[in-house]
Amino acid sequence: MTLYHFGNCLALVYVPYYLTYKYSGLSEYGAFWKCNQAGGIYIFTQLVKMLVLATFFPTADNVGEEGFDIFGEFLKSSIDLADLVGILLVLNSIPGKGHAKVLSAGIGWAAAEVLLTRFLLLWVGARGAEFDWKYIQKSLESNINLVQHITTATLVWLWSRHDLRRGLVPIVVGMLVLTVYRPLMLDFLSSLLLAGPWSTLIIKAITTFFIGATTLHIYAGLAHSIGIF
Repeated sequence: MTLYHFGNCLALVYVPYYLTYKYSGLSEYGAFWKCNQAGGIYIFTQLVKMLVLATFFPTADNVGEEGFDIFGEFLKSSIDLADLVGILLVLNSIPGKGHAKVLSAGIGWAAAEVLLTRFLLLWVGARGAEFDWKYIQKSLESNINLVQHITTATLVWLWSRHDLRRGLVPIVVGMLVLTVYRPLMLDFLSSLLLAGPWSTLIIKAITTFFIGATTLHIYAGLAHSIGIF
Protein backbone atom coordinates (compact mmCIF):
# COMPACT_ATOMS: atom_id res chain seq x y z
CA MET A 1 0.00 0.00 0.00
CA THR A 2 2.80 2.42 0.85
CA LEU A 3 4.55 1.64 -2.43
CA TYR A 4 1.28 2.26 -4.27
CA HIS A 5 0.91 5.62 -2.51
CA PHE A 6 4.51 6.50 -3.40
CA GLY A 7 3.88 5.58 -7.05
CA ASN A 8 0.73 7.70 -7.16
CA CYS A 9 2.53 10.73 -5.73
CA LEU A 10 5.48 10.23 -8.07
CA ALA A 11 3.19 10.03 -11.10
CA LEU A 12 1.20 13.05 -9.94
CA VAL A 13 4.42 15.06 -9.70
CA TYR A 14 6.42 14.03 -12.76
CA VAL A 15 3.92 12.91 -15.41
CA PRO A 16 2.57 16.46 -16.01
CA TYR A 17 6.15 17.65 -16.58
CA TYR A 18 6.76 14.92 -19.14
CA LEU A 19 3.46 15.58 -20.90
CA THR A 20 4.13 19.31 -20.99
CA TYR A 21 7.55 18.73 -22.53
CA LYS A 22 6.26 16.20 -25.05
CA TYR A 23 3.12 17.96 -26.25
CA SER A 24 4.43 21.52 -26.15
CA GLY A 25 6.58 20.73 -29.18
CA LEU A 26 9.91 21.06 -27.38
CA SER A 27 10.83 17.48 -28.25
CA GLU A 28 10.66 18.45 -31.93
CA TYR A 29 13.15 21.27 -31.33
CA GLY A 30 15.61 18.99 -29.56
CA ALA A 31 15.33 21.13 -26.45
CA PHE A 32 16.26 18.42 -23.94
CA TRP A 33 19.78 19.74 -23.39
CA LYS A 34 18.48 23.30 -23.30
CA CYS A 35 16.21 22.28 -20.43
CA ASN A 36 19.21 20.67 -18.74
CA GLN A 37 21.10 23.93 -19.17
CA ALA A 38 18.23 25.77 -17.49
CA GLY A 39 18.35 23.23 -14.67
CA GLY A 40 22.08 23.80 -14.22
CA ILE A 41 21.59 27.55 -13.94
CA TYR A 42 18.77 26.89 -11.46
CA ILE A 43 21.13 24.87 -9.25
CA PHE A 44 23.79 27.57 -9.41
CA THR A 45 21.23 30.26 -8.56
CA GLN A 46 19.97 28.33 -5.54
CA LEU A 47 23.52 27.85 -4.27
CA VAL A 48 24.12 31.59 -4.49
CA LYS A 49 20.85 32.27 -2.66
CA MET A 50 21.72 29.78 0.07
CA LEU A 51 25.12 31.43 0.50
CA VAL A 52 23.55 34.88 0.80
CA LEU A 53 20.90 33.64 3.24
CA ALA A 54 23.49 31.89 5.40
CA THR A 55 25.70 35.00 5.41
CA PHE A 56 23.20 37.78 6.01
CA PHE A 57 20.27 35.93 7.62
CA PRO A 58 21.75 33.40 10.05
CA THR A 59 19.23 31.29 11.91
CA ALA A 60 18.68 32.51 15.43
CA ASP A 61 17.43 30.49 18.39
CA ASN A 62 14.70 33.00 19.15
CA VAL A 63 13.18 33.07 15.67
CA GLY A 64 9.43 32.72 15.81
CA GLU A 65 8.99 33.86 19.43
CA GLU A 66 7.50 37.18 18.38
CA GLY A 67 5.23 35.84 15.66
CA PHE A 68 5.44 36.55 11.95
CA ASP A 69 8.38 38.88 11.24
CA ILE A 70 7.08 40.60 8.12
CA PHE A 71 10.13 42.82 7.58
CA GLY A 72 12.66 40.04 8.01
CA GLU A 73 10.68 37.74 5.74
CA PHE A 74 10.41 40.54 3.18
CA LEU A 75 14.19 40.87 3.09
CA LYS A 76 14.58 37.11 2.74
CA SER A 77 12.01 36.99 -0.06
CA SER A 78 13.88 39.77 -1.87
CA ILE A 79 16.69 37.30 -2.47
CA ASP A 80 14.32 35.47 -4.83
CA LEU A 81 14.98 38.31 -7.28
CA ALA A 82 18.05 36.23 -8.13
CA ASP A 83 15.67 33.72 -9.73
CA LEU A 84 14.61 36.36 -12.25
CA VAL A 85 18.25 37.04 -13.07
CA GLY A 86 18.86 33.32 -13.49
CA ILE A 87 15.87 32.91 -15.81
CA LEU A 88 17.06 35.90 -17.84
CA LEU A 89 20.46 34.22 -18.23
CA VAL A 90 18.72 31.06 -19.39
CA LEU A 91 16.64 32.94 -21.95
CA ASN A 92 19.68 34.77 -23.30
CA SER A 93 21.62 31.53 -23.66
CA ILE A 94 18.90 29.69 -25.61
CA PRO A 95 18.62 30.46 -29.33
CA GLY A 96 15.37 30.12 -31.21
CA LYS A 97 11.85 31.48 -31.27
CA GLY A 98 10.17 33.11 -28.31
CA HIS A 99 7.83 30.28 -27.36
CA ALA A 100 10.62 27.68 -27.53
CA LYS A 101 12.89 29.81 -25.33
CA VAL A 102 10.15 30.48 -22.80
CA LEU A 103 9.05 26.85 -22.55
CA SER A 104 12.62 25.53 -22.39
CA ALA A 105 13.51 27.96 -19.61
CA GLY A 106 10.28 27.44 -17.68
CA ILE A 107 10.15 23.65 -17.91
CA GLY A 108 13.88 23.23 -17.29
CA TRP A 109 13.74 25.51 -14.26
CA ALA A 110 10.63 23.83 -12.86
CA ALA A 111 11.97 20.31 -13.52
CA ALA A 112 15.21 21.04 -11.69
CA GLU A 113 13.26 22.40 -8.74
CA VAL A 114 10.91 19.43 -8.55
CA LEU A 115 13.76 16.93 -8.80
CA LEU A 116 15.71 18.57 -6.01
CA THR A 117 12.82 19.36 -3.67
CA ARG A 118 10.24 16.62 -4.18
CA PHE A 119 11.85 13.27 -4.97
CA LEU A 120 13.66 12.81 -1.67
CA LEU A 121 10.62 14.10 0.22
CA LEU A 122 8.39 11.53 -1.44
CA TRP A 123 10.95 8.74 -1.17
CA VAL A 124 11.31 9.24 2.58
CA GLY A 125 7.78 10.32 3.45
CA ALA A 126 5.33 8.80 0.97
CA ARG A 127 6.81 5.34 1.55
CA GLY A 128 6.07 5.61 5.26
CA ALA A 129 3.84 3.24 7.16
CA GLU A 130 0.93 5.69 7.35
CA PHE A 131 -0.94 7.52 4.61
CA ASP A 132 -0.67 11.30 4.79
CA TRP A 133 -2.49 13.82 2.62
CA LYS A 134 0.40 16.27 2.77
CA TYR A 135 2.28 14.32 0.09
CA ILE A 136 -0.69 14.58 -2.26
CA GLN A 137 -0.76 18.30 -1.50
CA LYS A 138 2.95 18.63 -2.25
CA SER A 139 2.44 16.76 -5.52
CA LEU A 140 -0.39 19.05 -6.57
CA GLU A 141 1.66 22.06 -5.55
CA SER A 142 4.41 20.90 -7.92
CA ASN A 143 1.97 21.11 -10.83
CA ILE A 144 1.01 24.64 -9.79
CA ASN A 145 4.71 25.52 -9.63
CA LEU A 146 5.18 24.26 -13.19
CA VAL A 147 2.60 26.75 -14.45
CA GLN A 148 4.10 29.47 -12.28
CA HIS A 149 7.65 28.96 -13.55
CA ILE A 150 6.54 28.98 -17.18
CA THR A 151 4.59 32.16 -16.43
CA THR A 152 7.63 33.74 -14.76
CA ALA A 153 9.85 32.84 -17.73
CA THR A 154 7.28 34.42 -20.05
CA LEU A 155 7.18 37.59 -17.96
CA VAL A 156 10.98 37.85 -17.97
CA TRP A 157 10.99 37.36 -21.75
CA LEU A 158 8.32 40.05 -22.16
CA TRP A 159 10.29 42.43 -19.95
CA SER A 160 13.40 41.89 -22.08
CA ARG A 161 11.57 42.76 -25.31
CA HIS A 162 12.07 46.26 -26.69
CA ASP A 163 8.92 46.05 -28.82
CA LEU A 164 6.56 45.59 -25.87
CA ARG A 165 4.05 48.42 -25.64
CA ARG A 166 5.03 50.98 -23.02
CA GLY A 167 1.64 50.78 -21.40
CA LEU A 168 2.17 47.09 -20.68
CA VAL A 169 5.64 47.46 -19.15
CA PRO A 170 4.37 48.50 -15.67
CA ILE A 171 1.95 45.55 -15.70
CA VAL A 172 4.73 43.10 -16.58
CA VAL A 173 7.06 44.56 -13.94
CA GLY A 174 4.28 44.51 -11.36
CA MET A 175 3.53 40.85 -12.03
CA LEU A 176 7.23 40.00 -11.85
CA VAL A 177 7.41 41.63 -8.42
CA LEU A 178 4.23 39.77 -7.47
CA THR A 179 5.76 36.42 -8.45
CA VAL A 180 8.76 37.13 -6.22
CA TYR A 181 6.79 38.16 -3.14
CA ARG A 182 3.75 35.95 -3.66
CA PRO A 183 4.99 33.17 -1.31
CA LEU A 184 5.47 35.77 1.42
CA MET A 185 2.00 37.21 0.86
CA LEU A 186 0.45 33.74 0.87
CA ASP A 187 2.25 32.82 4.11
CA PHE A 188 1.14 36.07 5.73
CA LEU A 189 -2.44 35.60 4.52
CA SER A 190 -2.50 31.99 5.71
CA SER A 191 -1.22 32.92 9.16
CA LEU A 192 -3.68 35.81 9.35
CA LEU A 193 -6.71 33.77 8.31
CA LEU A 194 -5.48 30.56 9.95
CA ALA A 195 -6.03 28.85 6.61
CA GLY A 196 -5.43 25.13 6.34
CA PRO A 197 -3.14 23.46 3.79
CA TRP A 198 -5.94 22.77 1.31
CA SER A 199 -7.20 26.35 1.48
CA THR A 200 -3.66 27.64 0.96
CA LEU A 201 -3.24 25.32 -2.02
CA ILE A 202 -6.49 26.54 -3.59
CA ILE A 203 -5.50 30.19 -3.08
CA LYS A 204 -2.14 29.50 -4.69
CA ALA A 205 -3.81 27.78 -7.64
CA ILE A 206 -6.24 30.67 -8.16
CA THR A 207 -3.54 33.35 -8.04
CA THR A 208 -1.35 31.31 -10.40
CA PHE A 209 -4.26 30.97 -12.81
CA PHE A 210 -4.97 34.70 -12.92
CA ILE A 211 -1.30 35.67 -13.28
CA GLY A 212 -0.84 33.03 -15.97
CA ALA A 213 -3.96 34.07 -17.88
CA THR A 214 -2.93 37.73 -17.84
CA THR A 215 0.59 36.85 -18.96
CA LEU A 216 -0.75 34.65 -21.76
CA HIS A 217 -2.96 37.49 -22.99
CA ILE A 218 -0.02 39.92 -23.11
CA TYR A 219 2.24 37.33 -24.75
CA ALA A 220 -0.38 36.44 -27.37
CA GLY A 221 -0.83 40.09 -28.29
CA LEU A 222 2.91 40.64 -28.68
CA ALA A 223 3.39 37.38 -30.58
CA HIS A 224 0.60 38.31 -32.98
CA SER A 225 2.02 41.79 -33.56
CA ILE A 226 5.54 40.56 -34.37
CA GLY A 227 4.33 37.49 -36.26
CA ILE A 228 5.87 34.63 -34.29
CA PHE A 229 2.69 32.52 -34.25
